[in-house]
Parts: sequence; C-alpha cells; structure tokens
Amino acid sequence: MSTPLTLCRPGLAVGRDLQALHRAASPEFSGWLEHTRPAGGCSRPIRLSGTIAAVDRNTGRITSRLHTDELPDRALYKACGNRRESQCSDCAWVYQGDAYQVVRCGLTGGKGVPASVGRHPVVFATFTAPSFGAVHHRHIPRHTCRSRQRCDCRPAPCHARSTPGTCPHGQPAVCFARHDVDDPRLGQPLCLDCYDHDHQVVWNHFSGELWRRTKQAIERNLAALCRRRGIPFVRVLTASGKLRWVPPVRVSHGKVAEMQRRAAVHFHVLLRLDGVDPDDPDALVPPPAGITVGDLDAAVHAAASRITVTTPPHSDQPEGWVVAWGEQVDVRHVNSASGELTDGKVAAYLAKYATKATEATGHCSTRLTPATIDDYADPEGDHLARLIDACWHLGRPTYSDTTSGAATASNRQDSLDTKPHAYAGMRRWAHMLGFGGHFLTKARRYSVTFGLLRDTRATYRRTEDDESTDSTTVATLTYIGAGWLSDGDALLANTAARQRRESRRIGREELAHEAWLIGAAA
Repeated sequence: MSTPLTLCRPGLAVGRDLQALHRAASPEFSGWLEHTRPAGGCSRPIRLSGTIAAVDRNTGRITSRLHTDELPDRALYKACGNRRESQCSDCAWVYQGDAYQVVRCGLTGGKGVPASVGRHPVVFATFTAPSFGAVHHRHIPRHTCRSRQRCDCRPAPCHARSTPGTCPHGQPAVCFARHDVDDPRLGQPLCLDCYDHDHQVVWNHFSGELWRRTKQAIERNLAALCRRRGIPFVRVLTASGKLRWVPPVRVSHGKVAEMQRRAAVHFHVLLRLDGVDPDDPDALVPPPAGITVGDLDAAVHAAASRITVTTPPHSDQPEGWVVAWGEQVDVRHVNSASGELTDGKVAAYLAKYATKATEATGHCSTRLTPATIDDYADPEGDHLARLIDACWHLGRPTYSDTTSGAATASNRQDSLDTKPHAYAGMRRWAHMLGFGGHFLTKARRYSVTFGLLRDTRATYRRTEDDESTDSTTVATLTYIGAGWLSDGDALLANTAARQRRESRRIGREELAHEAWLIGAAA
C-alpha cells in the first residue's frame, strides 16, 4: 500500500491538490467515488462502522453479510444533515428543498395534504421586534424600481434631524448617511451605551412565548367574531371520549424566524383559515362562508397590537421585562387578485430563511461554554459582544445564602442543560443571541412533516437499490467519526456532487422547456 500524502503540505492548497491526485491515481478511485456518493458534497460527513446484511424478504434469512472494514476507507459515509448553509451548503440545499415542500403543500396540497387547501384564505404576516435603541438603518420611503430584487432606489438619510445633538453619553444622535445595502454600519447602534442589550436578548429568548399567545389571541378573536355573526359552534368528540363545542374555524400556520442585522429576531408567518368537520376533527375542510380573509387580517393586527408577555422576575430586573411586538406588523394576502404574492414565491421566500441563523449579524459560532465565552463576550465590546455577554450574564446561576456559607466552585452551574430559573437557558443559547427556537416551525395540521419527506426519500432509495433482488438491506452501525479523511478527499467528493447536481438541474430545465413547447404547440 502506498504511503498517504497527508503530511506533504507545503501549503493548504498544494497539500490538498497532492492528496486529490494521490486518491484519483489509485486503482480503487472509481469504487471510492461511488462509495462516497451518498455523502458527496457534505462538508463534514458522518463515518460509520459495522455490519451490513442482505435479508431475504420471503424467508427472513440472511443471504450475505459485509463488514465496513471491507469497504473503501473502512467506513460507511453519511451526510451530516446540517440545515445551516454556513456549515454545510449541500445538506442545507436538501433541507431547503424539504422546507419548500413543507410550506408549499400547506398552500396548494399534495403529499397527503388535500388540494382543497388551495382555496382556503391565507395571509402572510411579518412580526418584528420593537426598538431597543437607535440603530443605523436603510429606509426607502417610496420605491420606483421595477423589481425589489434589483432595487436601485435612493434611500433616505439614516437619522436626519434639523437640530443635531448628542446622546447622554456624548455620541452623535443623528446620521445623515444614505447607507448602501452592504454598509457594515447597518444594524449597529448609534450609541452602544444607550442601547438596551439586556432587553433585546430577553426579547429573543421569550419571543416564542409571545408568538404562542398571539396565535391563541388570533383564534379567540375569530371565535368571538363567529358568535357575533351567528355562526354555530361545532360539536366534536375528543380523544378522551368527551363531547366539546369548539369554534367552527381554526388557524394553521407555518413560521420562519429571521435574524435581523441588529440581531433581533422577527417572524414571517403563513396563516391559513381552516374549518372543523364534526365527524372528523382532523380533516382539513374550508372555513365557514361567513369568515373571510379580511377577518383573518383584522384578527392578526388586533392580536399583534394587544398581546404582551411580562417575563419572570430577575435579580437585575425585579419586575421583569415586557416582551411585545414592534409597530411594524405587515399582513399581505396570498394568491389574491393582485397576484403580488403567490404560493410559489412565499414558499421559496420562507425556505430561503430556513437555512439561515445568525449569519446576517456577522456572528457564527457553535454553542459557547465557560471555556470559550471570553472569546466572544465583552461588556465593553461591540454590539454583538455585548449581546452575548448579556445572555451569559442574565443566565448566570443564582445562589441563596445558606448555613453552609457562600457557594463554592464545586456547586457552580457549568452544565448548560439544567434550568434552575427561567433565564438559565440563555447561556445555552448565547451563541444564538438568546433565541432558542427552531427557525422553521408549523402547526400540526398545516402540512406534511420533515420526517415524512425524509422517510419517503429513504424508502425510494432503498426500493431503487433492492428492486432487482428479493432481499432488503439491514445494517448495524456505530459512529466512529466525522469529516473527510483528507482535504483532497473532500475536494474530489464535493466536486463530483456539484457536477451531479448541475446535471440534474439542467435535466429539469430541459424537461420543463420540452413540456412548455408541447403545451405551446397544442
């Protein structure tokens, strides 16, 4: 066996190229490339070790057995499945496709969701965070461009005032700059000392509870509207065997969280009006004719303006913080006569943000620990450093004096999983600037699940592999590591994956063009 060239690295690029040449020149290269195909394109694939057996479908007997030691690299490769584009662009591409299907099926049906949902009233709402201090921003008061994607309109001055002044800390309280889209000052406070960093990270942390109560308020407003209009409630049989009278309408949602440049979360939400079938409460049926998309629009605005959450007391804020939505609540109708928002556009828009996290803020790190927190947190640092420090400071363990005296190092909380008080989780999510929710969530009845899509894909691949035989594959595998064995292997596998993906894209475009030609000829 020839000696690997992993040590011959006069430079990263040169060493990687040598490794790639060494792998490509080996007689087993074609087999290795096919072997790594399931994880091709993944930045950090999972390596598994164990036994793979072929089992006869009719008799259940094992017809053959193979150990991973007999495979290339003595391991089985599996894609990491990370949804974040900054961590693994290939796996994020797959996740984004699944997210698109989850969102779009809730608008048009398909994959087990009835097509009748396409006729249900739907609104697309954006809920933003309130102001925690003045920040540099880019505002265009009136668009004259043809396409917002290629907008070249001139923005207004950032913070223009007729009487320039300073804040209590001596910093300018005005900014006459017309910021470009890529201006690094966007989202940065005009004065770091005036900005309420504690309130912002608390808002991020409790925004999920604020959304939960807002969703309840929307449904209650619609239920009250049904009473006023004389629309009868529906009698249904619950899972416990009890009969209940429930409102004749309910709201199903699909929600994506987006991190703004100022590092505050805001939500893009699809809200769909459904009815209730007394014979099958889980069925997706249209809402009563007396409730329209305009009523849903009004219910969203009413709930967003009234609902607040007062957080539990904290030693730094005994009365807690008030968590509420900002003044900018935008609600648009989907698939309306104007044609501004279609189901395809909305699904693509939400799927795009499903693979993002904190990249827009300029911060990207893994979970922080007591050993790494000092690399990112600084109470006197920049905007992000102060936000991370606020998460760590507010989530600190609190100890009460006991007869044993002051707390010692042995009983300090180093674990990020324990939650002795309501703010303890902020340390766990300090790398997410306090936000601990998932970036894509949905109501149970809204659409299909990610699990169903993954199972369907896995079943298809398994059936495709076993359709020529009467056996199925059963594996017993254990984790042995993550990542490619060398940079050269990563280069070869990822290049091959990009070529396959580009080939599929071109094939889809050719099929779509052919279908268009046939339709035009007809």
